[in-house]
Amino acid sequence: MAETSPQDSGQMEQVSEELTKCAMVIEHAIDHLLEENHAPLAVASALLGGSLGLLSRTMDRETILRILDSAVQSVRAGELEEAEKARKAGSA
Repeated sequence: MAETSPQDSGQMEQVSEELTKCAMVIEHAIDHLLEENHAPLAVASALLGGSLGLLSRTMDRETILRILDSAVQSVRAGELEEAEKARKAGSA
């Protein structure tokens, strides 16, 4: 098993913090678009298209395919439904 150096740990913390900030901004954007009565499918499609565009500008094809495969596996495993149940329970 690979060991994690203190430097790697700091980088992971920074990535985690950045991810949290980005996720919050995206969630606010989604809420805003839905409040303006944009169709959920349109919002989701625009986000997915934008995400794929960003990935294609910054990563190679195989990395993108691994990311997409991971997403497919999450859907198949029911992780999205579990996350939505947790989100609803947290806002209730």
